[in-house]
Amino acid sequence: MNTTDWNSLDTEDFRATVRRFFEHNYPEALRYPKRRLRWAEIRDWTLKLSAQGWLAPSWPVRYGGMGLAPEKLIAFIEEQERHGVARAPDMGISMVGPLLIQHGSDEQRAHYLPRILSCEDIWCQGYSEPNSGSDLASLRTEAVEDGDDFIVNGQKTWTTLAQDATHIFLLVRTDKAAKKQEGISFLLADMKTPGITVRPIRNIAGNEDFCEVFFDNVRVPRSQRVGELNKGWTIAKALLSFERIFLGSPKQSQYALARVREAAELLGLFDDAVFTDRYTQLALDVADLGTLYTRFVDQVKRGETLGPDVSMLKVFATETYSRLANLLVEIAGASGGMPGDIEAEGGSIDVLTTFYNARPATIYGGSNEIQRNILATSVLLLPA
Repeated sequence: MNTTDWNSLDTEDFRATVRRFFEHNYPEALRYPKRRLRWAEIRDWTLKLSAQGWLAPSWPVRYGGMGLAPEKLIAFIEEQERHGVARAPDMGISMVGPLLIQHGSDEQRAHYLPRILSCEDIWCQGYSEPNSGSDLASLRTEAVEDGDDFIVNGQKTWTTLAQDATHIFLLVRTDKAAKKQEGISFLLADMKTPGITVRPIRNIAGNEDFCEVFFDNVRVPRSQRVGELNKGWTIAKALLSFERIFLGSPKQSQYALARVREAAELLGLFDDAVFTDRYTQLALDVADLGTLYTRFVDQVKRGETLGPDVSMLKVFATETYSRLANLLVEIAGASGGMPGDIEAEGGSIDVLTTFYNARPATIYGGSNEIQRNILATSVLLLPA
């Protein structure tokens, strides 16, 4: 384990250390990928990051993380983006780990946290169902107690990279007679368990980032329940808060801003005062997003429970990302709707990949309309 106290370094010295590591170790062929990479493609790099002790920059040091202060965490993310570092399968790092740190048992933490950090366990999420997306509490996947196990039957959908995962965390209904939020439990399951079937979903870009996951009499040990029986909604809300921090990371917007800047330089648009003004406004929005992100990350690191106001982070992040993607298509002109690389004097531009990725960002993790409802009723206290 790397025992360096990264927070004792000057931020610029820390940034330089991170930059050197990425420049010397990150595979050139994987820089700025145009799609979400599969585990087989990103595995070697992720293991190298794990060996460096840098896989969980925001986790507390005592659980194997870097324990970065907010300004160091932002510098780390910015250097990842500057170098075009691809996003690895990170549900374990961004969601399961923080959840178990706060809500898991000692046994669950001792078993799973080291395996997440060593990449032995790769996690996926079992939340959404065919008729339960934004209204997640209406889920129908059922778990019935049977001796030392739960028997799970049902279906999950839009599960990111389930075909590469070793484990899944999922919400199940354990009391059909209770109010819909009160009869839900939170389980952890091994994807190799008999009865689990994964079917990839091909998206508009031709990629298979998402999957359907089917459960047919799947046995999950009682020891794999997180929190109390029928109190999984409380756990789910905590995890949704972590997800909104994850989705609220400035990384995607920083990436899109870099793509806009590259395209504008190729097309000579910085000589246009109107474009430069629009670009500058968006660059300031990305900087503001980074500041807002550090505020919520700092709350988590202090062990505080996130409130409903974290929804504004998800809205601001995904809509900033979308505005940047829209601008990228716009400045490409008549070629903006063409898939693949668009040739320009001095280089080429890929426009639609960013656009494709930005559109669903406002929907997954709870649509932005739902986030605004949460802010209206739970933060502004407006009538429902």
